[in-house]
Amino acid sequence: MQTMWAPWRIEYILGGKEEGCIFCQAMAEQDRLTLYKGRSTLVVMNKFPYINGHLLVAPVRHVATLDALTAAEAAGLMAMVREGIAILGQSMKPDGFNVGLNLGRVAGAGVEAHLHFHVVPRWFGDTNALAVFADVRVIPEHLEATVAKLKPLFAAVDPLH
Repeated sequence: MQTMWAPWRIEYILGGKEEGCIFCQAMAEQDRLTLYKGRSTLVVMNKFPYINGHLLVAPVRHVATLDALTAAEAAGLMAMVREGIAILGQSMKPDGFNVGLNLGRVAGAGVEAHLHFHVVPRWFGDTNALAVFADVRVIPEHLEATVAKLKPLFAAVDPLH
């Protein structure tokens, strides 16, 4: 049997929860994983991605539910999800996308107090038995390389989102 090392996962498994809200912190400081800060939305790379290009799209305002968003915030959020899909499509050429929203801890929300969409590019053959049998994901590109690829593309996005 071969051993595949995934040292980045141990930080997530054993690490303590970060103090405060990761999305509010991303707005307040220059974070290396923040791709976009707009008037009503922000986009960050998932620190523990399912696969390369896994984006988190959130409203700037700290809200936990869709009904807490104003109509303008909801429209801006969906526009930024669309923009993220377009940028990933242009730069990474995936075969499809998973786009999802987990509302509440029981639904899988890791950060339940700040609503956010997951935008996950998918390629044919991107899953394998390692994820099923060994709880290991193979992510072919380093997170920093993905950030470097995507950040310039998000810099061109209209700041009114």
